[in-house]
Amino acid sequence: MLSREQFEVLSFLAEESACVGVQVIAEKTELSKEQVAKAWDWFKSEGAIVNGKISEKGYELLEPYKVKRVLIMAAGFGSRMAPLTLTTPKPLVKVNGKRMIDTGIDAALKAGIPEIYVIRGYKAEMFDELLEKYPMVRFIENPFYAEGNAILSIACAGSLIKNCYTMEADLIISNPDIIKPYQYKSTYLGIPVEQTEDWCIEVKDDVIYRIGKGGKDCYQTVGIAYWSEEDGTKLYRHIKEVISKPEGRNYFVGQVALTVYKDDYKVGVRAVAFEDIVEIDTLDELKEIDPSYR
Repeated sequence: MLSREQFEVLSFLAEESACVGVQVIAEKTELSKEQVAKAWDWFKSEGAIVNGKISEKGYELLEPYKVKRVLIMAAGFGSRMAPLTLTTPKPLVKVNGKRMIDTGIDAALKAGIPEIYVIRGYKAEMFDELLEKYPMVRFIENPFYAEGNAILSIACAGSLIKNCYTMEADLIISNPDIIKPYQYKSTYLGIPVEQTEDWCIEVKDDVIYRIGKGGKDCYQTVGIAYWSEEDGTKLYRHIKEVISKPEGRNYFVGQVALTVYKDDYKVGVRAVAFEDIVEIDTLDELKEIDPSYR
């Protein structure tokens, strides 16, 4: 298993096409020059870095951290965007000429993630239009979408929730590079904020210890998380236990791992910026972003 510093160095090289050195990596990551140099020397001795670039040996070392799939949760009705959603599922609504869900699919494709699943429910057949542009997309049916939150969609995905991103389908991702091809451990994406009334996560020693509405010096959630193979396996089991109770169907996935079974997980956070991604919840928010709906 790679150390966190080793992973950061090697995954950075895997995403760079140009030959780079220790100084550049230290400037582009949160690592010190000494940390980068130590990892660099070890990789060179192992043949994982050759002439300043990652080798086949390096890619082999990264393989356990490779993201295998994306689960895009697109089953809900989107009532706060009515009347548009009376005829069109929210993820298929176009914003400035592009469907919301396309930005997530495009980001996954740019990262080279091999499996892309769309979990659909409300007006499910309308998502077939995605296949014209994205023939690689696979669908998972959620016939229970009206009976609870997105936790039911993840339950329908079953054991696929490992080595994968879970992503809400009503996001506008303007910076596709926030979706990385490699992840070191289970991680939430979040925007650092001084204060928010929105859903947020609080972190100590790189581990999330609270998720909830409102907080200070926290990370505002953006609807994207990554689950490792170990944590994803546990999460599927825990989700089944939670939704077996009537009130459990209204839980969010994050509450399962970070509240109900918090002692069983050590989930980290990766910072993104407001300009990287936006979630459109209401028709008024849509009108602000796309004036054609005014």
